[in-house]
Amino acid sequence: MADTVAFTIDTPAGERTAEVSYERLGGGEPLVLLHGIGHHLQVWDPVAGILAAERDVIAVDLPGFGRSPALPDGIRYDLQGVLPVLTGLFEVLGVRQPHVVGNSLGGLLALQLGHDKLARSVTALSPAGFWNEAERLYAFGVLRAMRHGAVTMPPRLVARLARTTAGRAALVGSIYARPALRSPDAVIAETRALREATGFDATLAAGRSGRFTHDVPDVPVTIGWGSKDRLLVPRQGIRAKKTIPGARLLRLSGCGHVPMNDDPELVARVILDATR
Repeated sequence: MADTVAFTIDTPAGERTAEVSYERLGGGEPLVLLHGIGHHLQVWDPVAGILAAERDVIAVDLPGFGRSPALPDGIRYDLQGVLPVLTGLFEVLGVRQPHVVGNSLGGLLALQLGHDKLARSVTALSPAGFWNEAERLYAFGVLRAMRHGAVTMPPRLVARLARTTAGRAALVGSIYARPALRSPDAVIAETRALREATGFDATLAAGRSGRFTHDVPDVPVTIGWGSKDRLLVPRQGIRAKKTIPGARLLRLSGCGHVPMNDDPELVARVILDATR
């Protein structure tokens, strides 16, 4: 079950109260999981139990997504706005320099936490921020189309589609290489999360300038990229490696943009190896 915690953060406009929803399970070294735009913490369910056998796993709903409310007024949905919320969450949960794992937007946030020496290791799965302009426009177009479908499609139609293999491919085939493996209930829930994501538009707008251009020295970095990622194409991983020369770049064979459901065992093994 998810818990929600409220805490105070400092902003240019003064102190504000942020709220974040999260799930915590397992034991060992702390490991924080950050999802991508429009998603929710349940996207990590296929690997969370495996990781919890060796780690204190904290799966987070980013502000404005899942059950986490929108950011307080005056805080932008860019790195400078979201990172203080995450560090505030770490503090209130008693977690200092956790291992941080992120997918897509979450991968970009994880890399920035590593750069700022706020993570003991970083594992970024198809992280945002290594696109060229054409690739960014394409990805944002796909995301907007998914959001439009989630907002306009009647829930009964979503449920009907989610219960067929072809329907799941139509709903989430852009982000999973093997959408048939995603359960109908999970597809229904993540479509609802995308529809209700109060932070979606502002996050996408902030992402127009969200390129990652600096190294992450002195922090172990692993970058995994699905060989069948159709949203952020795999060649972006080469750019990521050039930007962060010390990173280990791994090809996640047969996986799409959100690899945790395509091959849970592979992704869990990559994360555990990266955090040892």
